[in-house]
Amino acid sequence: MIRPVLHDYYRSSAAYRVRLALALKGIDYDTVAVDLTQGAQRGDGHLRLNPQGLVPVLEIDGLALTQSLAIIAYLDETRPTPPLLPDDAAARATARAIVMAIACDIHPLSNLRVLNRVEALAGADARARWNTDNIASGLAAVERLLDRAPGGRFAMGDDPGLADCAVVPQLYNAARWGVPIDGWPNLLRIAESAAVDERMVAAHPDRAKAAAEAAGGGKRTS
Repeated sequence: MIRPVLHDYYRSSAAYRVRLALALKGIDYDTVAVDLTQGAQRGDGHLRLNPQGLVPVLEIDGLALTQSLAIIAYLDETRPTPPLLPDDAAARATARAIVMAIACDIHPLSNLRVLNRVEALAGADARARWNTDNIASGLAAVERLLDRAPGGRFAMGDDPGLADCAVVPQLYNAARWGVPIDGWPNLLRIAESAAVDERMVAAHPDRAKAAAEAAGGGKRTS
């Protein structure tokens, strides 16, 4: 069976979501590093895989899948154990709402293309203010959504799932940009739980960066 290949940039929130899902599913894969800061996503080879010029791309089962949430849904449908969504329909709706609040509302405004445009128009200080304000206001809303979740170590209980695949990368971005989460107990609980879950630690950007550097920026095994 051909191993999946993840086209990845270590700091990409979307790629981080997929790394987390692959780790939680116990799926081994190879990685091709795509350096967004150097414009590698706009190269002909990458555009053949993803005409949008974005990461991640997951080559699996003879397919080239794009868009992190579509990729994770495919993984959950084709490799259902362990499940990434709760059994209860209402809980699944809550999990999806948390994911969409991050992936559809917070993330697009923090996208590298948007931040570069803000800086070009108004300078580096405006870029930083734009992003910290966006992350802080977005996570404040996510914290309130988490109040509707069942509780436990992670977003939807004691086992990590789809919601955590979105929350954890956004918490990484919050830390990068100096947005404190001390006043948000739900988010703080998830951060602390993820930090001691070896599957989630293995997907962390620091690990992804180190592995890519060890492989010389090319393909690596995970």
